Amino acid sequence: MPHPLADRLASAPLLLDGAMGTMLYDAGVSLDDCFDALNLTRPELVASVHRQYIAAGADIIETNTFGANGYRLEPFGLQDKVRDINRRAVKIAREEREISGRPVLIAGSVGPTARTLASFGTADSAAVQDVYREQVEALLEGGVDLLSLETMGSLDEMTAAISAAREASDLPIIALLTFAEDGRTISGNTPEAVVDVLSQTGITVMGANCSVGPQRILPVLTSMRDRARAIGWDDLSLACMPNAGWPAHVGGRVIYRSSPEYFGAFARQAAEAGIQLVGGCCGTTPDHTRAMRSALNAWSTERAAFGTSNLEDSEPVEGAASSPPRRASTVELLAPEGPTEVAQKLGRQFLVSVEIDPPKGFNPAKALAGARLLKEAGVDAINVADSPMARVRMSAMTLCYLIQHQVGIETILHFTTRDRSLMGLQSELLGAHAVGIRNILALTGDPPSLGDYPDSSAVYDVDSVGLVRVLSRLNEGCDSAGASIGRMASFTIACAVDPIREDLLTEANRLRAKLAAGANVVMTQPIFDLAVWHRFLEIYGEPGINVPVLLGILPLQSSKHAEFLHNEVPGITLTDEARDRMRRAGADGRREGVRMAQDLLLEARPQVQGIYIMPSFGRYEVAAEVLEVLGKP
Repeated sequence: MPHPLADRLASAPLLLDGAMGTMLYDAGVSLDDCFDALNLTRPELVASVHRQYIAAGADIIETNTFGANGYRLEPFGLQDKVRDINRRAVKIAREEREISGRPVLIAGSVGPTARTLASFGTADSAAVQDVYREQVEALLEGGVDLLSLETMGSLDEMTAAISAAREASDLPIIALLTFAEDGRTISGNTPEAVVDVLSQTGITVMGANCSVGPQRILPVLTSMRDRARAIGWDDLSLACMPNAGWPAHVGGRVIYRSSPEYFGAFARQAAEAGIQLVGGCCGTTPDHTRAMRSALNAWSTERAAFGTSNLEDSEPVEGAASSPPRRASTVELLAPEGPTEVAQKLGRQFLVSVEIDPPKGFNPAKALAGARLLKEAGVDAINVADSPMARVRMSAMTLCYLIQHQVGIETILHFTTRDRSLMGLQSELLGAHAVGIRNILALTGDPPSLGDYPDSSAVYDVDSVGLVRVLSRLNEGCDSAGASIGRMASFTIACAVDPIREDLLTEANRLRAKLAAGANVVMTQPIFDLAVWHRFLEIYGEPGINVPVLLGILPLQSSKHAEFLHNEVPGITLTDEARDRMRRAGADGRREGVRMAQDLLLEARPQVQGIYIMPSFGRYEVAAEVLEVLGKP
């Protein structure tokens, strides 16, 4: 399954964000301070910058980690904080993406080490590579979507950074060198020489950033494009992120002269030259990003109108030029009577479901795009989580409605008793049924103490067993007090089981209680070895589980990701073998995680009635890649 970056590059020019440092400086941060440390000391300030660039229309935002490597943190006494600073930076960016709801990609920013490599300098290439690897691993652990190796003045240092990145991951790499006025890198490399060297590294995007303004940097990109074509590098994508002109010191502050309007014209010129990623570097602000968004939208609209491209318009954002709206696919809401599609498939075919988390803000675009991708991959249903880890998110029920109405695929609503009284949860269930949301996973819910509002009051009038009983009573045509609701409901009732918990006998007894209360299907917590499920079945005993079972599968991303889940996330325990496999995989961690998930899927397929995939970091394409082993669709 191709990475989302590749798919989107094939559709339309993408807009990168602007200068993080400029925005922090304008907010009063001294140039003598460590900007990267703000991820720990002033995360709300870093978040506000991401928020502004997303609102301005950026498709890709870069983490505040440009100087977050061991060498550059050392003067501040922070060289032992590389992991903390980089992980926190990614978390800040991911949270702002979730709040926005837009399908923004997060690039881990990796800048130069400020050391000169031998033979001109004294820095050892292997040591520099180790420093880069440490930072890249931390960014991967945080969950970046791609890596941006930027502002490199030396081709040697760029290749060292790429080697380190490739040893740690197979994520897409954007390689951006910085060029002087003479059209050469700081170390004297021509654009053609850069192309010749980097063509052997397997990067996804190459380009230039910083140093000079738009008119000096565009010829560099033209030379790169021509050289790539000459050597047959036809799938190369180009990126261009110039400064806002030359800086000037005015009144004790650094000022850049190029206006947002000037950058709007530049963005259009870059798109016409075939440059697929456009953005800004030093001196650019959300105003520049907004102007470029407007220009790119207008260019795409004109291209589509004249039939010269199949480009899709970017999602409209505040301040951007309006473009023809996408037509949402619509489906008839399910009639309240009769079994759901999920119920009809259970036991008759191998059912595949994938989990999507609602956004932390108002915009569901990323979640809907993920649902469309998964539907195309042959998924049967979308699970929508209900504020997992007790963190505030959009109503899961609302997102279920949007997915069913706009995407045309049935959902399974995670429904917790944590936040609702007995009366309130029945009222919501009646509403869900009325709009066609009739597959319910009955959960107790994570306690508020785990989330952002630890002092929030939990309700817990009933637990998950009690909720199953409530749903069963609704299916019989009455509420929990025995009052008629006018007709029988037709909920498909799912319940959860954790075959990894220490006290398996207690878990088996709770599962028996849920099934006795009326659950129709069982969904497991993620497991990484089928022997774990077999051990639980032995404890459960005869006559066995007499309803369909969906086995939980969580594709791992890296060894760091595996260790984080195992040690820090409640309800997830990895086997020693799974952890060892991820450690041995090294840079091939994501692919190994997919292979492990596929191996488990194939082994489990004859023994369970379906699977329930939980992709991390919103990487729904990973779930689709796991399903390729089934030949779906």
